[in-house]
Amino acid sequence: MSISKTYQPKQAEDKWYSYWLQQGFFRSVPDDREPYTIVIPPPNVTGVLHMGHMLNNTIQDVLVRRARMKGKNACWVPGTDHASIATEAKVVAMLKEKGIDKKSLSREEFLSYAWEWKEKYGGIILEQLKKLGASCDWDRTRFTMDADLSEAVIDTFIHLYKKGQIYRGVRMVNWDPQGKTAVSDEEVIRKEVNQKLYYIRYTIVNGELSVANKEKTHNSQLTTDYLVVATTRPETIMADAAICINPNDERYTHLHGKKVFIPLINREIPVILDEYVTMDFGTGCLKVTPAHDLNDYELGIKHNLPVIDILNDDGTLNEKAQILVGEDRFAARKKIAVLLEEAGSLDKVEDYKSQVGFSERTNAAIEPKLSMQWFCKMDEMAKPALDYVLKGDIKLIPEKFTNTYRHWMENVKDWCISRQLWWGQQIPAWYLPKGQYVVAKTAAEALEEAKKLTTHNSQLTIADLTQDEDVLDTWFSSWLWPISVFDGFKDPNNDDINYYYPTNDLVTAPEILFFWVARMIMAGHEFRGEIPFKNVYLTGIVRDKLGRKMSKSLGNSPDPLDLIEQYGADGVRVGMLLSSPAGNDLMFDESDCKQGSAFANKIWNAFNLLKGWEVDESLSNTNSVAIQWFKSRFNQSLVQIEDNFVQYRLSEALMTTYKLVWDDFCAWYLEMVKPAYIQGVEKQPIDKETYIATVEFFENILKVLHPFMPFITEELWHDEIFGDRSAMDCCIVAQLPSIGEMNTHLLTEIEVVKQAITEVRNVRNAKQISPKEKLPLSIKGNSGIDYNSYVPVLSKLGNLESIGFADSKIAGATGFIVGTDEFYIALEQNIDIEAETKRLNEELIYLHGFLKSIDAKLANERFMQNAKPEIVANELKKKADADTKIQIITESIAALAK
Repeated sequence: MSISKTYQPKQAEDKWYSYWLQQGFFRSVPDDREPYTIVIPPPNVTGVLHMGHMLNNTIQDVLVRRARMKGKNACWVPGTDHASIATEAKVVAMLKEKGIDKKSLSREEFLSYAWEWKEKYGGIILEQLKKLGASCDWDRTRFTMDADLSEAVIDTFIHLYKKGQIYRGVRMVNWDPQGKTAVSDEEVIRKEVNQKLYYIRYTIVNGELSVANKEKTHNSQLTTDYLVVATTRPETIMADAAICINPNDERYTHLHGKKVFIPLINREIPVILDEYVTMDFGTGCLKVTPAHDLNDYELGIKHNLPVIDILNDDGTLNEKAQILVGEDRFAARKKIAVLLEEAGSLDKVEDYKSQVGFSERTNAAIEPKLSMQWFCKMDEMAKPALDYVLKGDIKLIPEKFTNTYRHWMENVKDWCISRQLWWGQQIPAWYLPKGQYVVAKTAAEALEEAKKLTTHNSQLTIADLTQDEDVLDTWFSSWLWPISVFDGFKDPNNDDINYYYPTNDLVTAPEILFFWVARMIMAGHEFRGEIPFKNVYLTGIVRDKLGRKMSKSLGNSPDPLDLIEQYGADGVRVGMLLSSPAGNDLMFDESDCKQGSAFANKIWNAFNLLKGWEVDESLSNTNSVAIQWFKSRFNQSLVQIEDNFVQYRLSEALMTTYKLVWDDFCAWYLEMVKPAYIQGVEKQPIDKETYIATVEFFENILKVLHPFMPFITEELWHDEIFGDRSAMDCCIVAQLPSIGEMNTHLLTEIEVVKQAITEVRNVRNAKQISPKEKLPLSIKGNSGIDYNSYVPVLSKLGNLESIGFADSKIAGATGFIVGTDEFYIALEQNIDIEAETKRLNEELIYLHGFLKSIDAKLANERFMQNAKPEIVANELKKKADADTKIQIITESIAALAK
């Protein structure tokens, strides 16, 4: 085929993605090749593509495409997560729009609606990923509530329960009143909130403070008959079980052994003593509410205090509150402040900022709540999971996250795995009429287990058993993901699990390092006795250019599909990757995508230039130096790109590729070899050797670019310039070029030549000389470079009429220095001696400063002892070059003064 004059991203994207699918290039089955495996972090089935997904999946696709091109059997497993809380909320909202209340439905009826919703909306995000170019094996798409995966979850629960790792008990949990479920610590987002601090008076029972004692305390918060407590939650005073003071606080020694009345309800509670209370915080008096604060709960256990839970599951006050029953907690807060003031029990109110936890799923303020839940013990499973990372069996990239991981794992808490929802895997626990319970996979198995508990149960039937209403935490299914997607639970010795597991790389976000990554490592050790993956690449957070996290609420997150529509998928991929070093946040600016799109156009235009050439057999090759140079430069770049990939520096690998293409190939090589333009001919004549070499270079460039820019590279790959391609001869499966020989001597000398050409162009600009006007150049060589080899390149790119060689400085000529070599351009116009002297003096000042910094480094004993020999040698060369330049410039200034 022949390409169009301009690149049309959408046409190329639709055409080639469909073609790749038709040819089965994404499909992977076990064979004799080395496997390369990635499992996608399953996005929520409720989700739509956002910028974080774009970054994460672009990185995964780059790694997978590169592995495929290195001859590995690349397998990228896609799928979605059932997202219990988020999905149930979506379904409840959908039902509400239909006038249906969840409470009016049976569990089976509700789940029928949920599955209907999932089938309609659940695949949206995966379809969107295809627009990005994600080369997943779509035939392997899994869902965490697929029958086999759900069975694995239930089997895992039973296995850990039998080992004593899972237990049931009352604990303080994070309660989401909107979702009406417990959530894990990791699903709680802490936010700074502007609140009110209410100073409330508690009347002392039969208490009176002597005037002497009052004077001694100098405390305006004390009167003869009450103490003052500061709280942000006045709506919970009805649940107070005690007032706590520090036994060492001399202000309150008169309260030892006393009791106080709770305002409004006048219930007596004791004053207790504990050093937990900080004397210089607030008033030094702490209200203890065991049912509604974790620290208070611990104090309550220590002092044997009653637990009074005054909140319903939806965050409204219950009968135990005695007042404001049925009111929402926040409405009650405002109303109780009024009641306290009317009762004379409100001392004052102050503005106050504090950290409040919010549910990640519903954004409801979290309520600490005592609840009967199921828990999984973590301490024993955490130990091998920590060892795998500390010993280097699993690498966290960047390494800075190892300390974070270590801290989490050494301070791990038991995992609350039950959720008060219907959407998810229902806990396989069955309750007997008298409150006993058994754990079993089916009701029939549960009945058999129940009968074993006691001889009195022999007459039990299945109808007597009630299955636990709760479902398991979504993470309890996704921690099995690397094993379950390959049916490693259903068939632990199947071909897929033996071939693809352990997987190679996991690409994910640091915020789920503990509650997904760490748990997968635990599961891998528990159920396979080995690691689930070898490397964990941790991306940063995508932020706007002001540093704010992108979110719908801020309105600062562009629609990724709109970006793809405007800049093309390749442009967006390049734009994101150029500014996203591993583990560091990406400060996204739409101009990054514009830069990526411009890069695609640059490649397209360069290819069109090549298409405008035609071989003329009569022409001889005058571009041998240019061809040899670019071949070496290409191989040098391959080394750098490979090194960056080995260290997971994808941003740097792309930048090296970008510079190779834009600077070295387009700006230099093509300019060196392109034939002089002949007006009136359809194609410009060029010698055969240069043409063949350039076509080969371009083909190899397409291979290197493909993992980053799959669509434009595939489009150009099939151009007729490369000859006929078979149906399977595609860039996506082409072998990456191997690293060849490098002429380092040539590379070094060409850099000097390029700098000399740049300086010639600078002289033109400074002197306002037309680019078309040819100039004479004289060279006084001091470095030993044979410039005769580079005359064609210098003449062509510098537009020089002649190149001569001089043994001494040329009086009256404009000069510049590259390295240690001197270059002179004899201009017909008179040189401005004052301006030239000023320019040389400024350069001399810079060189003296540069030399001073080099000397300081070389005088540093620590540097000289620790630096590699080649680095020291490089610094010594810099010093020698600077000394030479200073001498040359000094002589030039002296010559101008004569």
